[in-house]
Amino acid sequence: MSERKLTDPRTKFYNQKFPDQEQDTPALQSKMDPQPDSGEESYKGHNRLEGRNALVTGGDSGIGRAAAIAFAREGANVAIQFLPGEESDANEVKDLIEKEGRKALLLPYDLREDGSGSEIVEKTAEAFGALDLLVMNAAQQIAQPSLEDLSMKQVNDTFKVNIISYYETVKAAEKYLEPGSAIITTTSVQSFSPSTSLLDYAATNGAVSNFTLALSDYFAPKGIRVNGVAPGPIWTPLQLDNGKLDGDIPDFGQSTLLGRAAQPVELASVYVLLASDDASFITGQIYGVTGGQPIDL
Repeated sequence: MSERKLTDPRTKFYNQKFPDQEQDTPALQSKMDPQPDSGEESYKGHNRLEGRNALVTGGDSGIGRAAAIAFAREGANVAIQFLPGEESDANEVKDLIEKEGRKALLLPYDLREDGSGSEIVEKTAEAFGALDLLVMNAAQQIAQPSLEDLSMKQVNDTFKVNIISYYETVKAAEKYLEPGSAIITTTSVQSFSPSTSLLDYAATNGAVSNFTLALSDYFAPKGIRVNGVAPGPIWTPLQLDNGKLDGDIPDFGQSTLLGRAAQPVELASVYVLLASDDASFITGQIYGVTGGQPIDL
């Protein structure tokens, strides 16, 4: 009998309580304890995106970082948008992309600002000569203990980053996308099971899920696939930048069926699948990576 090689998903990655911590804005992955695994050492590529040119928003850390690293190891040139102030994380990703022999482009833009979504698309197309893969992943998440504490400025900023910039970015990208291109959005389990402390964030996730399905109908006749990924609790800087209420970090992700939060690299293969020709008959879908929490649109 051959040796069985099984990995218990409950213990494959960090499954203890997290040290209580927070960071000033913008939070950096390099300062987190423990360090998230975005695939820096663990992701192995198989040339499934050879010759593609990608733009990943929020690509300096967390899920976007995992997607950017995986795309490069699968053969793609990768541009990453990030919030100014996150240069140290972004430069780490740039080095990893270039180590794979791929082109990297850093785009420090604040997506709350009008025109930023269009500019990152134009600069990517100019640098690479094409744009084939668009991953809209950037997000703002700020938890508030009550509705009274939720300012309208926060609501406006969250909507600008989490959904309005998606519209601007995809509008600018349309003229560059050709048959075989792919768009991937990042929504959240909050789209389907919203938390009262994340009223604005959850609402934008619902909008992203709806937007994703509508875009798939729009782009299918053009030969362009559109899908989304709905993460559950993932260990990223988003959580430490006021993304959780005071005292919630130690138990983050512990209530999932698998008893832990996910690491960003655990989503990388989903983004690669949806970007690749392996997903040639997949469009209009939202993939949940939630540790067991159901999603239902």
